[in-house]
Amino acid sequence: MKKVRVFAPASIANMGCGFDVIGLALDDVGDIIEITESEGDGLTIINKSGVPMPEDIEMNVITPVVRSFLQRIGKKAKIEVTICEKIYPGSGIGSSAASSAAAAYGMNELFGCPLSEEEVVLCAMEGERLASGGYHADNAAPAVMGGIVLIRGYEPLDIIKLPVPGNFYCAVVHPHLVVNTKEAREILPKEVPMHDAVSQWGNVGGLVAGLCTGNIGLIGRSMKDSIAEPYRKKFIPGFDELRGNLHDVGVLAMNISGSGPSVFALCDKNEVAEKAGGMMRRHFEGRDIGCEVYVVKVSNKGCKLMGISI
Repeated sequence: MKKVRVFAPASIANMGCGFDVIGLALDDVGDIIEITESEGDGLTIINKSGVPMPEDIEMNVITPVVRSFLQRIGKKAKIEVTICEKIYPGSGIGSSAASSAAAAYGMNELFGCPLSEEEVVLCAMEGERLASGGYHADNAAPAVMGGIVLIRGYEPLDIIKLPVPGNFYCAVVHPHLVVNTKEAREILPKEVPMHDAVSQWGNVGGLVAGLCTGNIGLIGRSMKDSIAEPYRKKFIPGFDELRGNLHDVGVLAMNISGSGPSVFALCDKNEVAEKAGGMMRRHFEGRDIGCEVYVVKVSNKGCKLMGISI
């Protein structure tokens, strides 16, 4: 019998303009799971996190990840997964991706790392497919790899890890609202006006160029979303007012984190991020909406092994 204990970080998808193709990992917030392998065949998932999870394992994102991994390496095994700590589902900071990434990375460590990092991401994407109905890696890739990640293409998967400025901080607020990922995707238009498409392409290029050259101002100017945000912001009370107030205190940009309801502000100073976090809390509590606020550094670290026993 072998057992591994793994941490996978929370993540922020899109960074404004990068719908389904850009994401970043966060420090200190994430999932912790333990995976045990023994002789036999089958999968058991035990939830000790205190966060509600589906009782049917067929509805748990960990299940397709484990099955995909074993299929890739051509083996059968009896696997028991214990969820020790869990990001609350629907929080907008990569809850399903953290579980999926932790399961994929943990399985790879448990079996002696037969898969490449990109193949681990592919396994994690199977969990994301179950969670949202879409086959995307903008949360899964940074959760596995850390840092800021660009997914240049999906057919085949082509992932580029981008430079992370050393002084990048995020203030993230998770208001106690539920935004279903599938619903948030279904609300988006099936066709995009050429003007909006051109604007989005320019911003994605500007964001990548800004990260590669360390041009902080360009990064901030580029984090504008012409495609998803105009439709999704209605799920978040006072969104435009909050953005205006945050820009007044010096944040580089404010966007919806993934499909929401979480909102994040990117900052190049910790003190600005702290101010932004306080402002976010007051914004939602003033509307009688409870929330959690995280002020964390953008992380270069993805999944990590916390322990292994044989």
